[in-house]
Amino acid sequence: MSDRFVVVPVGQGNEQCSESKGAEGYSIEPQDAVPVLEYSREPNRYGDGMPKESSPFINNTDNDKGNLYDGKNMALFEEEMDSNPMVSSLLNKLANYTNLTQGVKEHEEADDDEGPAKTKKPVKSPALGTLIGVYLPCLQNILGVILFLRLTWIVGTAGIMESLAIVVMTCSCTMLTAISMSAIATNGVVPAGGSYYMISRSLGPEFGGAVGLCFYLGTTFAGSMYILGTIEILLTYIVPSAAIFKAEKKEDEAEALLNNMRVYGTCCLTLMSLVVFVGVKYVNKLALVFLACVILSILAIYAGVIKTAFEPPDFPICLLGNRTLQNHNFDQCLKTMEVDNVTVTTKLWSLFCDSPDLNATCNEYFTLNNVTVIQGIPGLTSGVIRDNIWGDYGPNGMLVENKHQVSEPAADTSQDIYMPYVANDITTFFTLLVGIYFPSVTGIMAGSNRSGDLRDAQKSIPIGTIMAIATTTFIYISSVILFGACIEGVVLRDKFGDSVKGNLVIGILAWPSPWVIVIGSFFSCCGAGLQSLTGAPRLLQAIARDGIVPFLQVFGHGKANGEPTWALLLTGGICEIGILIASLDAVAPILSMFFLMCYLFVNLACALQTLLRTPNWRPRFKFYHWALSFLGASLCLSLMFISSWYYALVAMLIAGCIYKYIEYRGAEKEWGDGINGLSLNAARYALIRLEEAPPHTKNWRPQILLLLNLDSDHTVKHPRLLSFCTQLKAGKGLTIVGSVLEGTYMTKEAEVKKAEQNIKSSMTTERTKGFCHVVASSNLRDGFSHLIQTAGLGGMKHNTVLMAWPGTWKQSNDPVSWKNFIETVRETTAAHQALLVAKNVDSFPTNADRLGQGTIDVWWVVHDGGLLMLLPFLLRQHKVWRKCKMRIFTVANMDDNSIQMKKDLQMFLYHLRLDAEVEVVEMHDSDISAFTYEKTLVMEQRSQMLKQMQLSRTEREREIQSITDSSRSSIRRNNQTGATGSGSGPSRELEDTQEDEAQLIHDRNTASHAALNDKADAGPDRVHMTWTKDKFLTERNRNRAEANMGVRDIFNMKPEWESLNQSNVRRMHTAVKLNEVVVNKSQGAHLVLLNMPGPPKNRGGDENYMEFLEVLLEGLNRVLLVRGGGREVITIYS
Repeated sequence: MSDRFVVVPVGQGNEQCSESKGAEGYSIEPQDAVPVLEYSREPNRYGDGMPKESSPFINNTDNDKGNLYDGKNMALFEEEMDSNPMVSSLLNKLANYTNLTQGVKEHEEADDDEGPAKTKKPVKSPALGTLIGVYLPCLQNILGVILFLRLTWIVGTAGIMESLAIVVMTCSCTMLTAISMSAIATNGVVPAGGSYYMISRSLGPEFGGAVGLCFYLGTTFAGSMYILGTIEILLTYIVPSAAIFKAEKKEDEAEALLNNMRVYGTCCLTLMSLVVFVGVKYVNKLALVFLACVILSILAIYAGVIKTAFEPPDFPICLLGNRTLQNHNFDQCLKTMEVDNVTVTTKLWSLFCDSPDLNATCNEYFTLNNVTVIQGIPGLTSGVIRDNIWGDYGPNGMLVENKHQVSEPAADTSQDIYMPYVANDITTFFTLLVGIYFPSVTGIMAGSNRSGDLRDAQKSIPIGTIMAIATTTFIYISSVILFGACIEGVVLRDKFGDSVKGNLVIGILAWPSPWVIVIGSFFSCCGAGLQSLTGAPRLLQAIARDGIVPFLQVFGHGKANGEPTWALLLTGGICEIGILIASLDAVAPILSMFFLMCYLFVNLACALQTLLRTPNWRPRFKFYHWALSFLGASLCLSLMFISSWYYALVAMLIAGCIYKYIEYRGAEKEWGDGINGLSLNAARYALIRLEEAPPHTKNWRPQILLLLNLDSDHTVKHPRLLSFCTQLKAGKGLTIVGSVLEGTYMTKEAEVKKAEQNIKSSMTTERTKGFCHVVASSNLRDGFSHLIQTAGLGGMKHNTVLMAWPGTWKQSNDPVSWKNFIETVRETTAAHQALLVAKNVDSFPTNADRLGQGTIDVWWVVHDGGLLMLLPFLLRQHKVWRKCKMRIFTVANMDDNSIQMKKDLQMFLYHLRLDAEVEVVEMHDSDISAFTYEKTLVMEQRSQMLKQMQLSRTEREREIQSITDSSRSSIRRNNQTGATGSGSGPSRELEDTQEDEAQLIHDRNTASHAALNDKADAGPDRVHMTWTKDKFLTERNRNRAEANMGVRDIFNMKPEWESLNQSNVRRMHTAVKLNEVVVNKSQGAHLVLLNMPGPPKNRGGDENYMEFLEVLLEGLNRVLLVRGGGREVITIYS
């Protein structure tokens, strides 16, 4: 608001003068010419009895219509932007699915491109080539748990020849599928969803939805398989002692293992789900680490195989007759031994006999047969490959025997199950092994799922995928041959390595240590499990967002950055079913069915498209044929029934039911709006649930109502306020951007729509995701009050108001500027909402800026719910503020223990999990300085002048009009009675009339403010102006002289200081002292957060309140005043 008021001297109607107040006194100077008594006759529309002004939030005095897309080169299509997105935006969304970090990756890329300068920047072309973008991801997804945990067992059980048949069949299936997939993937861009989109866009939504859900279930059960593999490695080979359930008897070992798998598997699933939910971006960053573990493990295997050719490792196997013994509870493969020429029994004797004595009663087979030691890994040149050519299937419980070893059978075999023999844990047959092995060749979709990240998808997908399949096929075939050529058959059939002291069988072959394979396979399984839990929810989300399966609609929603939260919950629940099965061998055939179903329809889609010769079927990949696709489909179908005919029937039944359901619901979707009704019903239900109770402190997040100031052409005056709001959105809360236009909606309807378009355009530029709401109101204060009261819906309402500091309030000619601001502060307090006020908002960073090493300083003067601590944490999640450190200052008085305060504050921040430097600033009691008295005196004298201007423009006009009418009639009567005696003519009569009118107006104003002036008797003498030119000039010179004298001798003002309102003096003293401390500590900070004092309850002190805040913030660049909403928003509890 302006410091000046205007007087119009008689005889100088076109000259305006004003009295300007400053720190040095007062002066009256002539101003630019204005017409005399030119007042507006508009009725009062401001709701508070005050004149109209340019609001601190909205300046809409100029109603000229601007261009919504001013400065943009797409203004021709501005009306189509809502329904038809920009081409650049459309291209940016196509083909960006990845089964690792979809959603978060896109959100981070959006953050990187934030800011006005980046809005028009074209989308960067993807830079991944064939090796990084397709080959390595496919390699990582194909190689996994089956290779490390089951391939040796499959080779030993099925033999080399049948194992090769299994590998060739399954790898041929995936190779044919890869050829078909390459044709589909190069027939256009494959967006998020991978195989689901390829099938649904080729065969229609019914097949796409059915097969997409089957593929989702397969990926989910793959997560279960990888988790079970992780726990098997952990409990069997790394920390066997960690088992919770321990078997007292040998026959209980299998049940104890299953229970341990269930407990640890559930814990592992929970941990992995939390990692995916909270830090999914790290899964992608660790992908290369997991791949490195796989590659190093495979290299260690090949190195070990080469080493066995000239130096086989020493891993003795103990055989009793031809039966393999579990080498856990004995050290030497001997029945008895000589110690000091005395024959003593060994630990092995105690396992088969009832006592350690030589005359003890022993197991019959133990008595009849001798123990033999053979090497578990005889080496590449040993010729053991001949013994492993053919397999050795058998029922559950069948003992693992070396058929080339001599054995004497026992008559009684009933006790064999209680003896420490290695035995089959399941019944084995060829088709079972096919189902168990097939998951080891899945993962071929990893490249097509990343087509949006590839430099040349049409080239990279076919080459990368086919090369990855060729590489893994070579690894599997060579592994089958080399395992059979290096490892003894009984060791190959020993699934859990009991004969080699609990070591991983493939680990004892590796060089330089078995731990290379154990650790590598453990991290490989962990990584694969995380990838499955990351990719499966995104596949389900893609299906749900298509809307073809209505009951899955809810799983299309997620966090603000696109993360599929609900889909992750469902995935975790289904994955838990696989965990409860607790057997890797039982889970593997289930996911084999779902993957084979998916591959079947990929081949079918390619074959049908080729035979139908549809116009849009133009793959860039030319090395395909419909016969190959049909062969691949037939092979998939055959493998389904070979591995498990009943699982195959169940999978096909599920797919058929989903197909018919989508077909039925699809008609409803086309004819009616059943899906929209479902969505509306879900939204209504969610809103009702939100309204039941306020959020818990742990769930509190800033839901922001941003009050904007608009220019005369209804464009955003402070776009940096939108940027700052975007930077605060790490809380992922609601954002409502509101503004007010003065007038009625009937007259302002077009301007309201234009303002909304401008605000939405600015929100798009600043990457602010939220809602826009512009209202028309008879006055600004009521409009903002309505927004504060009614913005939002149900439980989705704002709890925080963000606005800009009215920086020009001192220069404004109207007090409504700062009065509206203070009333907004009062209304947010009454509504129990937090308030954020940004000072110097135009100096705040844009979303494109990256602040360097600096600080965010928090001045915690009073506790109002912890919002001061929460805001810097949220800001530092954004790239703009990420490098800034957080400092918290608190103020200690003389009677406070500042050392203890610092320790307590550090402990409090520790429990809040906040990383910040802590400093306690001591404010010593000191005498009130002369500067403080002077500031207070200037403030109160200015306040006196402002109070004399409290009459609104309309009231002032009415009073002037009434006085003018009465004075004119009185003067007219006097002139009529004394006209003959004046002798001065019309000009003299007019001059006298104007002078008398001015005197009457002055007297009336003096009377109306008598009480006000009586309270200020301690101030300068009241000046009674006769309002003639000579008296005006004399009075002006006298006031100037008095003001200059007051500045020269400041101590002459002491009597006036003593008469000041002591409450104002104390408040000014606090503002001055605190400002000194804050400026001293935080002048170089990137941002200063400060408690905002509450407005006075007595509205008569509003002017002083603004002055206090101005003094408090003086000398600081970026400041955020924070006023809590009256509730805790941060807690130390979990």
